[in-house]
Amino acid sequence: MLQFFLGVCVAIAVVLLIGARFGFAAQKVEDYPTGRPIDIRTDLNGKILCSGVIYGPFGRVASRFFGQFNASWDGNSGEMTEEFQYDSGATQLRHWDLKVAEDGTITATAPDVIGTATGRQGGSAIVLNYKIKLTEDAGGHVLSVTDWMYTSPSGELVNRSQFRKFGIKVGELIATMRRV
Repeated sequence: MLQFFLGVCVAIAVVLLIGARFGFAAQKVEDYPTGRPIDIRTDLNGKILCSGVIYGPFGRVASRFFGQFNASWDGNSGEMTEEFQYDSGATQLRHWDLKVAEDGTITATAPDVIGTATGRQGGSAIVLNYKIKLTEDAGGHVLSVTDWMYTSPSGELVNRSQFRKFGIKVGELIATMRRV
């Protein structure tokens, strides 16, 4: 019995190490030098339409949503308001304050983000990492978010985010964003 338990523990450790080294969270913006270059100040500027799905921990669609964003920039400082409508009928409003440094480093704050989101833009990708507090009707949990955006040849941004609690993936979001 002890050998079986140790074998399971080793197998789990190997899977976690492989995922950490080669998986979603191991990406860097330097991995995406080709494709249409991204700049958050132009790609997330003006009116933007967003639609996507949220997957639960077992890979099934948990929710669908549509969003209307409005972003504006003054040099390297920007504001973006996101209005979401979910298939459940729920709505959500989020206001981001964004800053971009000359080296591509991004910092952002929002009322439901704990502390400051940090990330980078480079090549054809943007990554942001932050902790978000879900609304009470969604459980009120605090989740760690890794949020990637990639350019597409058509000009849209493709967004893929993973949500983790205690290091375990509890959800994933896939969305497209296009300027109006």
